[in-house]
Amino acid sequence: MPGPSPDELTVAAVLRQFFAAVSFRAGGTPEYERLYDLFTAEGRLIRSTTDVPQDLSINQFVLDRRRLYTNGELTAFKEAELTSHTDIFGRVAHRLSAYEKQGVLNGVEFTGRGVISTQFIHHPTGWKISSMAWDDERPGLIIPG
Repeated sequence: MPGPSPDELTVAAVLRQFFAAVSFRAGGTPEYERLYDLFTAEGRLIRSTTDVPQDLSINQFVLDRRRLYTNGELTAFKEAELTSHTDIFGRVAHRLSAYEKQGVLNGVEFTGRGVISTQFIHHPTGWKISSMAWDDERPGLIIPG
């Protein structure tokens, strides 16, 4: 069975860069500005963890996260991919990933897992994220297997 293609490896690397940019240790500094290089100019991030999804542009997402960090609300955060499956057709790609996260929000430690669906398009400069949508596990919604 052949291994991942060069494009699959690149898509995986872009998503790892996303997780690295939003992750930081207590006392550390997140690298939210790096996200602008990973997304298309009109990239979307959609949090589907509530009844009404929160649909943010890349700029809105960075501003929101930076505010949480600057105000001292979010003092640590780590997110990492657990498993994934990537499909690529020409200049479009989709990666479905299970993830885990942990952090400290308003002085309270939290952990969680969920699934993130990330869409990519191939630009002249390489693969970019065009959108991502995610949902977290909760009672009655558990990542299978």
